[in-house]
Amino acid sequence: MMPGATTAHPAYLAMQDWLKDDLSEHRGRRTVHFHWIENGSAYPIAGQPLPSRSAMDAQYQRALLETDYRTLADAERRFAAALREGEVHILSPGGTDLRFRAGDRPANLQDGDASAARAVQGRVLVDKEVELPAGVVRVAPVEDTVGGVIAFPPSQWDGRPVEGLKLRFMKGRVVEITASSGRDAVEAEMQKAGPSTGSGQAPGRSFREFALGFNPLLAVPERAPWIPYYGYGAGVVRLSLGDNTELGGIVTGGYVRWNFFTDLTVTIGSTTWVRGGKLVM
Repeated sequence: MMPGATTAHPAYLAMQDWLKDDLSEHRGRRTVHFHWIENGSAYPIAGQPLPSRSAMDAQYQRALLETDYRTLADAERRFAAALREGEVHILSPGGTDLRFRAGDRPANLQDGDASAARAVQGRVLVDKEVELPAGVVRVAPVEDTVGGVIAFPPSQWDGRPVEGLKLRFMKGRVVEITASSGRDAVEAEMQKAGPSTGSGQAPGRSFREFALGFNPLLAVPERAPWIPYYGYGAGVVRLSLGDNTELGGIVTGGYVRWNFFTDLTVTIGSTTWVRGGKLVM
């Protein structure tokens, strides 16, 4: 998947159907994704401009060529094993206090391995879609176990600014929305996301995915900070809303909203993996 292509293109949708068939056929089909920057992989931090195109290119090139892929894969496998065993607890200074369990849900490891042997083992669609640069672990938690609060930095919903947003979840669904400004924009976007087509959970109000970045070469820079490559950098967390079927979840409907956080503390059981946005394990 070359830069510029998107999942809305008919050719790509046809390719996804081909990949989905392989989940039962086990032929080792897979794709390699080089979204680079054109497909919106670079995300600004509130109040901070994105760096120049040349600076982003240089960081992506370095990550692609200099990542220690063996070390990256080892770290991701350890985290995936921890996800299967314990409850995840996420905290932030701004008020995030969220818990969930992944249970036996498959964790997608983006460690750069695009071999046929690896693809044969894929359990969900995203296992067939290998990202370069690499560096994230993704999972759709068991929906009924997701509960607590996510506190957002300044964000945009329905094309409008929102400040002080907090979403409260119970059994994987948004049950309360508060904001110092822009609450109506959040409601509007969730409403436009439409109804679910099978799970009974409206996608705009459903927790989708937890993702944690592991690549130190894609970490948020201390100077002129920004979020490289979809949050694949060490310590970056995605707490997403919407359809999670590509990850093995039950929420349908097509709507997806990625939310990025750079100051979270992530604990599984008694082990802290991220503290204040810094990967410590």
